[in-house]
Amino acid sequence: MRLRSITRLLQIQRVLVRHGLDEIILDTHLLRPLRFTFYLSPATWFERRKGGSRAERIRLALEELGPIFVKFGQALSTRRDLLSPELADELAKLQDRVPPFPGSEARAIIEKAYGRPVAEVFEQFDEAPLAAASIAQVHTARLRSGEDVVAKVVRPGVREKIERDIEVMYFIARLARDYAPEGRRLRPVEVVQEYEKTILDELDLMREAANAAQLKRNFAGSELLYVPAVHWDYCRQNVMVMERIHGIQVSDVAELRRRGTNIQRLAENGVELFFTQVFRHNFFHADMHPGNIFVQVDDPEHPRYAAVDFGIVGSLDARDQHYLAENFLAFFDHDYNRVARLHIDSGWVPSHVRADELEAAVRTVCEPIFNKPLSEISFGQVLLRVFETARRFDMKVQPQLILLQKTLLQIEGLGRMLYPQLDLWKTAAPILKEWGAERLSGRTLAQQLRRHLPDLSESLRILPQVLQQFVQQASEGRFRITVDQPGIEELRHEIRAGARRRDATIVASITLLAGLVWLAVGENWLPGVILAGAGLLGAVLARR
Repeated sequence: MRLRSITRLLQIQRVLVRHGLDEIILDTHLLRPLRFTFYLSPATWFERRKGGSRAERIRLALEELGPIFVKFGQALSTRRDLLSPELADELAKLQDRVPPFPGSEARAIIEKAYGRPVAEVFEQFDEAPLAAASIAQVHTARLRSGEDVVAKVVRPGVREKIERDIEVMYFIARLARDYAPEGRRLRPVEVVQEYEKTILDELDLMREAANAAQLKRNFAGSELLYVPAVHWDYCRQNVMVMERIHGIQVSDVAELRRRGTNIQRLAENGVELFFTQVFRHNFFHADMHPGNIFVQVDDPEHPRYAAVDFGIVGSLDARDQHYLAENFLAFFDHDYNRVARLHIDSGWVPSHVRADELEAAVRTVCEPIFNKPLSEISFGQVLLRVFETARRFDMKVQPQLILLQKTLLQIEGLGRMLYPQLDLWKTAAPILKEWGAERLSGRTLAQQLRRHLPDLSESLRILPQVLQQFVQQASEGRFRITVDQPGIEELRHEIRAGARRRDATIVASITLLAGLVWLAVGENWLPGVILAGAGLLGAVLARR
């Protein structure tokens, strides 16, 4: 696996060199020692530094590197406050203008999935794609029943490319975990595991169709969001057919204004839409870049969002949802002591941290962002300050919240693009307070009790049997209590890592000694130099 990962790293470096992005290599410590390999390659001499601006070369490099890198570019493209206008415009092309694969291949994939010719399935099928993205591309079609639809087809060979790059990510994550000073706090392996589940799920279009159906039920009759209908009879793992929708891409602000759209209401609806999905429904669209969001302006005063591409969705467990909502409400109320207590109680910050010190640090980060319009706030810069605070208090990364954090940044990016004066906090606070009040209402508690009543009844039914087994095991001396010590796994990991470093040091020392002996007694000095050099390098790496 490591050889494959290293080979992929070399391929990544070659693409960067070929597109004249040498500074990225110089800033990447893992790749830096290998850069001279490519500077000495004749192919690099003739291929590197293609024409075009630096922004265009970055976009072309991401396209060439494959789906995971395109996803990264899509996420960045929503943050125009953090990028130059030229780079933001180039990365925006990754949202739905990735180079397509041939329409004839799409036709062949569809025919294989259905087991019959396309002409028997569709009255009309356009081989020229309507849009192409990193995972799949979309073709317009018409069913024999007359409905206009879109057929989404997964790119051929994309799973192999993704699995290869995930392998590289694991390789780098393990290096970071074992050797980086903050490896344990940042939990890089767990972050990659969370990302792997997310992106591999995106390859299953049956899962995406189910996500779309759930989201459509959640917003049935809503004026906030329209979700296209799924045609289940035509859905397969690598092909999905949905209702074709029409609207203005959310990034086309000029056209929205020309149509007389109420931009302020549209931006506020976006914030309401996000918090409704996360807290009321606990099921949110987690890939909200502009290529996936359209606006229907049949009534310009009451514009409605329309979403596509439901491959990435998120949800939270009840505990995380509770702590997240309470944190938001405490932020809105400037109650920094409660923010500190919530972070400690949730386990996001170690229990030994003093609440008053964390409170002061949170106040320093958050106070500047209140009572300001979105146009005067850079959440990217605020996040950097939050990360500094996290490092100081040994706050561990929560992998299960990364998808939500990414989506919140995308929503903020969309809000900034549409209506820079939007006050995110003022719009979100009433939604959260209403949700909190409903959550504690007698009606909600009664509904939860009614929902869990069958489980409670069953538990009461088997309680005598469980008590009898407990008494019998205790009387026979077979009763055992298992204690889970929270830090035991980290201790085991440190012991294993220490053992690996010790073993590596022993092997490196033997290799170095063998090289020195060879140099002392051998006639040919080259093998001795190689052995001694390898042993010395291994000893240095083992100590890191």
